[in-house]
Amino acid sequence: MRPAIFCGHIMATDIKLPYDHVAAHAHLTAKDKRLARLVAKNGEFNYLLDTCDSVYESLLESIAYQSISGKAAAKIFSRIRALGSDGKCPTPQEILATSVKALREAGLSNAKAAAMHDLAQKTIDGVVPTLEAAHALTDEELVTRLSSVRGIGAWTVEMFLMFRLGRPDVLPIHDYGVQKGFALTYNRPFIPKPRELAEFGERWRPYRSIASWYMWRAVEHYGHKRKVTKPPVKKRKKKNAAPKRTKKSRATKSKRRARK
Repeated sequence: MRPAIFCGHIMATDIKLPYDHVAAHAHLTAKDKRLARLVAKNGEFNYLLDTCDSVYESLLESIAYQSISGKAAAKIFSRIRALGSDGKCPTPQEILATSVKALREAGLSNAKAAAMHDLAQKTIDGVVPTLEAAHALTDEELVTRLSSVRGIGAWTVEMFLMFRLGRPDVLPIHDYGVQKGFALTYNRPFIPKPRELAEFGERWRPYRSIASWYMWRAVEHYGHKRKVTKPPVKKRKKKNAAPKRTKKSRATKSKRRARK
C-alpha cells in the first residue's frame, strides 16, 4: 500500500538513516502491544528511501504518477525524461520551454502540464528549495512551501518527507492505506476519521513515520481476512423545518376558516 516513488531506492541497511530504526522499534513496541504484534509478524524492517537527485525532480515525478496506475505513469514519465538533454531529467528551464501541447502529447493532462510548469517556475524562483536546503527546513516549513505548487498537496509533501528526506515523525492522516491499516490492526469496524487517527498517533511520537509504514503492512497482512468500511453518514435534521401537516390539522384549519 505504500505509494511508489520511482527515482530509485536503497534499503535501510544500505544507508545510514537520520534516526536509529532499532530505537524506533523498541519505542513503538513498548508503547503499543498491537503494533508490537504487527512488527513481529512483518519481520525484517525494510524502509525504503527514494534517491531522486533534487526536490524538483521528486515532485516532477510525483505529478506524473498522480491518480493513474504505476505502469501507465512510468511510461508517461519516461517520455517526460526524454525531453531533457543528455538523457537526464529535464531542467526547470527545459520544462518551461516545453509547450502544454507537447506535454499533453507525452501523456499528461492539462492540469498536470500546468502543474509541471508551475513547479519549474517556483523552483527557479527559489520557492522549491534545493535538496541541501530542504534538509535544514522543518516539516511544517516544507509542507507550506511545497504545497504552494499547483497540483502538490500535503499528502505528496508528506510522502517526500518520509521517503526522500527520511523524516521519522510524519503521520499522513488522510492516507487511505494508513487509515485502513489502523482499522485492521485495532479491530475497528470503520475507517477512522483523520482527527481520530491523529489523536491515537500521539502515542507513536517521535516515530510516526515508522508506525505509518506498518499500517501499510497491516493492509497486506490482514486485508483479505478482515473487513472495514467507511462510517455511516448521519442524516442531518433540517433546521426550522415546518411541521408536517396531517389530515386532522388540515380539517381543523378548514373549520376555523368556515367560522370566520
